[in-house]
This record gives sequence, structure tokens and C-alpha cells, in this order.
Amino acid sequence: MFNRSLCNAFAGLLLGAAALPAQANWYLDGESSRLSFVSTKNANISEVQRFLVLHGKVDPDGHAEVEVELDSINSGIPLRDERMRKELFQIEQFPEATITTQIDLRPINDLAPGAQLELRLPLTVNLHGKQHEYPAELLATRLDDRRFQVVTLEPLVISAEDFDLLPGLENLRNMAGLSAISLSVPVGAVLIFTAR
Repeated sequence: MFNRSLCNAFAGLLLGAAALPAQANWYLDGESSRLSFVSTKNANISEVQRFLVLHGKVDPDGHAEVEVELDSINSGIPLRDERMRKELFQIEQFPEATITTQIDLRPINDLAPGAQLELRLPLTVNLHGKQHEYPAELLATRLDDRRFQVVTLEPLVISAEDFDLLPGLENLRNMAGLSAISLSVPVGAVLIFTAR
């Protein structure tokens, strides 16, 4: 009798633990995640740049948001980073960008560790006081019971015109003495979320 009660209690604990991620908030692991883009200057010189500070969360209803601290831009050239902060992003007025979407968490929660699921979702990008929606192809991978990874299967092509960034790009072009800077950039992401 005692053993049966103990087994029932233990089984209840296991079931409760297994159900936790489905009901928990999923938080972005900023240190393990990456958001980068490729810019092109003078028609044939391309460079990879990234943001170092990301925050994010997916709530139990599947509302997902990633916040990008624009001050954390890192191109490997401090002067260029400072110019982008001031002239392009205007971080004093617009310190962050956000990316939001709605995810059906049930298929992801049902994945076994190591299993993957392709997602086609509209992503809403808020940047520089403007908002624009982009279709996205993503790949979700269940890493273990408490972590999943979302990566872009195809880069998200962000246009400067969608966010009124053309004047800032022109300022950067003049400051750097360039003949041209690309008006759109492909953006890629690797995002790790942990249940808490």
C-alpha cells in the first residue's frame, strides 16, 4: 500500500514536471543567441555585423517578442558603430527594436529532443518608430526538456525604406566617403529559449 502510494506520488511529480514547459514562460538565452546582418558598400564589399544584447520571451499563449538593444551594434570598428548608433539608429530617440509574432507552441512542446519543425510565420518588426511585417521561414528544434532553438531558414531582408532609415544611410555614406551603401540587408538569427 505504501509503495503504491509512493509510486503514484512519484508519477504525479514526473507528469507535473513534464507539463511545466508547456505552461511556463520561455525566456531568450541572450548569451547563446545571435542576431546578425550583412551590409554591402561600394557595390562589392560585404561585411557581417551583429547585435550583442538581446532580450526575449515567449508566453504560454505563444506570444513571442525579441528586443534588440541597438546600442549593442558590433561591426568590429568602434567609429563605425558609434556613427550607426547616432546617425542611423538614432538611439537616443529609438534605443531598441522589437520583433514579435504569434507561435502555436503545441507542436513544439510535442517534439522529442532533437526533433525539428519548420514554421512559416509573419514577423512584425518595430524599428526607428516604424512597423513592418515580413513573412519568415523558421526552423524550431527541441534541444531538451527545457530548451528549444529557433533559426531563420532564409534570411529576412530588411529594407531601410520601410523604417525611414534612408537619410541616416546617406549620412553614413557621406561620412565614410563611400560611393554606395546597400539599402536593404539580409538578417539571420539563432535564438535559444529556456523554460522557467
